[in-house]
Amino acid sequence: MTDPQVPPWREGWKPVEAPDGLVTAGNPSWVKGMKSPNPAGRPPGLSPQSKLVQRMLENADGILDAVIAKAIEGDSASASLILSRVVPALKSQAQTVQFDFDHTAPVSVQAESILAAIAGGHVSPDVGRQILEAVNALSNIRSAELLEARIAALEEKQA
Repeated sequence: MTDPQVPPWREGWKPVEAPDGLVTAGNPSWVKGMKSPNPAGRPPGLSPQSKLVQRMLENADGILDAVIAKAIEGDSASASLILSRVVPALKSQAQTVQFDFDHTAPVSVQAESILAAIAGGHVSPDVGRQILEAVNALSNIRSAELLEARIAALEEKQA
Protein backbone atom coordinates (compact mmCIF):
# COMPACT_ATOMS: atom_id res chain seq x y z
CA MET A 1 0.00 0.00 0.00
CA THR A 2 1.27 3.50 -0.77
CA ASP A 3 1.55 6.31 1.73
CA PRO A 4 -1.23 8.87 1.54
CA GLN A 5 -0.28 12.02 -0.30
CA VAL A 6 -0.18 15.17 1.81
CA PRO A 7 -1.37 18.36 0.12
CA PRO A 8 1.21 21.15 0.00
CA TRP A 9 -0.68 23.33 2.46
CA ARG A 10 -0.57 20.53 5.09
CA GLU A 11 3.17 19.84 4.82
CA GLY A 12 4.88 20.29 8.16
CA TRP A 13 1.60 20.29 10.12
CA LYS A 14 1.59 18.41 13.40
CA PRO A 15 -1.33 17.93 15.77
CA VAL A 16 -1.30 20.01 18.94
CA GLU A 17 -1.02 18.15 22.21
CA ALA A 18 -2.67 19.84 25.17
CA PRO A 19 -1.29 19.64 28.71
CA ASP A 20 -3.96 17.05 29.57
CA GLY A 21 -2.68 14.77 26.79
CA LEU A 22 -5.51 15.37 24.34
CA VAL A 23 -4.51 15.76 20.73
CA THR A 24 -6.42 18.45 18.87
CA ALA A 25 -6.29 19.99 15.43
CA GLY A 26 -7.06 23.43 16.81
CA ASN A 27 -5.13 26.66 16.96
CA PRO A 28 -1.56 25.85 18.08
CA SER A 29 -1.25 29.29 19.68
CA TRP A 30 -4.10 28.54 22.10
CA VAL A 31 -4.51 25.19 23.77
CA LYS A 32 -7.07 24.30 26.42
CA GLY A 33 -5.47 24.44 29.87
CA MET A 34 -2.58 26.73 28.93
CA LYS A 35 -1.81 29.95 30.80
CA SER A 36 -3.90 32.92 29.65
CA PRO A 37 -2.16 35.30 27.23
CA ASN A 38 -4.01 38.14 29.02
CA PRO A 39 -3.57 37.44 32.74
CA ALA A 40 -4.74 40.96 33.70
CA GLY A 41 -8.12 40.30 32.07
CA ARG A 42 -10.32 42.89 30.46
CA PRO A 43 -9.20 46.45 31.21
CA PRO A 44 -11.35 48.22 33.80
CA GLY A 45 -13.99 50.72 32.72
CA LEU A 46 -16.66 50.85 30.10
CA SER A 47 -16.21 49.71 26.53
CA PRO A 48 -16.39 52.43 23.85
CA GLN A 49 -19.85 51.22 22.87
CA SER A 50 -21.08 51.40 26.48
CA LYS A 51 -19.68 54.93 26.76
CA LEU A 52 -21.59 55.98 23.63
CA VAL A 53 -24.86 54.49 24.92
CA GLN A 54 -24.36 56.24 28.25
CA ARG A 55 -23.81 59.60 26.50
CA MET A 56 -26.95 59.13 24.41
CA LEU A 57 -29.01 58.31 27.49
CA GLU A 58 -27.68 61.38 29.31
CA ASN A 59 -28.65 63.62 26.37
CA ALA A 60 -31.92 61.85 25.42
CA ASP A 61 -34.17 64.62 26.80
CA GLY A 62 -32.36 67.32 24.81
CA ILE A 63 -32.39 65.23 21.64
CA LEU A 64 -36.11 64.52 22.00
CA ASP A 65 -36.85 68.21 22.64
CA ALA A 66 -34.89 69.18 19.51
CA VAL A 67 -36.71 66.62 17.34
CA ILE A 68 -40.10 67.75 18.68
CA ALA A 69 -39.21 71.39 18.04
CA LYS A 70 -38.21 70.57 14.45
CA ALA A 71 -41.48 68.65 13.95
CA ILE A 72 -43.49 71.61 15.24
CA GLU A 73 -41.59 73.90 12.84
CA GLY A 74 -42.76 71.68 9.98
CA ASP A 75 -39.85 69.30 9.43
CA SER A 76 -41.61 66.26 7.95
CA ALA A 77 -38.76 63.85 8.71
CA SER A 78 -38.88 64.74 12.41
CA ALA A 79 -42.67 64.52 12.47
CA SER A 80 -42.55 61.15 10.72
CA LEU A 81 -40.00 59.88 13.24
CA ILE A 82 -42.12 60.95 16.21
CA LEU A 83 -45.39 59.66 14.76
CA SER A 84 -43.87 56.30 13.83
CA ARG A 85 -42.91 55.80 17.48
CA VAL A 86 -46.16 57.05 19.00
CA VAL A 87 -48.96 56.05 16.62
CA PRO A 88 -49.13 52.39 15.53
CA ALA A 89 -49.17 51.69 11.82
CA LEU A 90 -52.62 51.12 10.35
CA LYS A 91 -53.28 47.61 9.13
CA SER A 92 -55.59 46.92 6.26
CA GLN A 93 -58.82 45.21 7.18
CA ALA A 94 -60.91 43.28 4.73
CA GLN A 95 -64.60 44.05 4.50
CA THR A 96 -67.08 41.23 4.95
CA VAL A 97 -68.41 39.97 1.64
CA GLN A 98 -71.58 38.17 0.63
CA PHE A 99 -72.02 36.06 -2.48
CA ASP A 100 -73.62 32.76 -3.46
CA PHE A 101 -71.42 29.98 -2.06
CA ASP A 102 -72.33 26.35 -1.49
CA HIS A 103 -69.96 24.91 1.10
CA THR A 104 -71.24 21.37 0.38
CA ALA A 105 -70.33 21.55 -3.33
CA PRO A 106 -67.17 19.93 -4.70
CA VAL A 107 -64.01 22.00 -4.30
CA SER A 108 -63.81 22.80 -8.02
CA VAL A 109 -67.36 24.21 -7.96
CA GLN A 110 -66.53 26.25 -4.86
CA ALA A 111 -63.42 27.67 -6.56
CA GLU A 112 -65.47 28.53 -9.66
CA SER A 113 -68.07 30.39 -7.58
CA ILE A 114 -65.31 32.37 -5.84
CA LEU A 115 -63.73 33.28 -9.18
CA ALA A 116 -67.15 34.28 -10.53
CA ALA A 117 -67.67 36.53 -7.47
CA ILE A 118 -64.26 38.15 -8.11
CA ALA A 119 -65.03 38.61 -11.81
CA GLY A 120 -68.46 40.06 -11.00
CA GLY A 121 -66.95 42.61 -8.62
CA HIS A 122 -68.69 41.19 -5.54
CA VAL A 123 -65.37 40.19 -3.95
CA SER A 124 -62.03 42.00 -4.22
CA PRO A 125 -59.17 39.93 -5.67
CA ASP A 126 -57.14 39.89 -2.45
CA VAL A 127 -60.14 38.75 -0.38
CA GLY A 128 -60.95 36.18 -3.07
CA ARG A 129 -57.42 34.84 -2.86
CA GLN A 130 -57.79 34.46 0.90
CA ILE A 131 -61.10 32.61 0.47
CA LEU A 132 -59.56 30.30 -2.16
CA GLU A 133 -56.64 29.56 0.18
CA ALA A 134 -59.09 28.70 2.97
CA VAL A 135 -61.08 26.39 0.67
CA ASN A 136 -57.83 24.74 -0.43
CA ALA A 137 -56.73 24.23 3.19
CA LEU A 138 -60.11 22.72 4.07
CA SER A 139 -59.89 20.45 1.02
CA ASN A 140 -56.44 19.22 2.13
CA ILE A 141 -57.76 18.52 5.63
CA ARG A 142 -60.74 16.60 4.23
CA SER A 143 -58.44 14.58 1.95
CA ALA A 144 -56.20 13.66 4.86
CA GLU A 145 -59.19 12.61 6.96
CA LEU A 146 -60.57 10.49 4.11
CA LEU A 147 -57.21 8.83 3.54
CA GLU A 148 -56.88 8.12 7.27
CA ALA A 149 -60.35 6.53 7.33
CA ARG A 150 -59.55 4.38 4.29
CA ILE A 151 -56.28 3.18 5.85
CA ALA A 152 -58.07 2.33 9.09
CA ALA A 153 -60.70 0.34 7.14
CA LEU A 154 -57.98 -1.60 5.31
CA GLU A 155 -56.19 -2.35 8.58
CA GLU A 156 -59.43 -3.67 10.06
CA LYS A 157 -59.95 -6.01 7.09
CA GLN A 158 -56.42 -7.42 7.50
CA ALA A 159 -56.79 -7.97 11.25
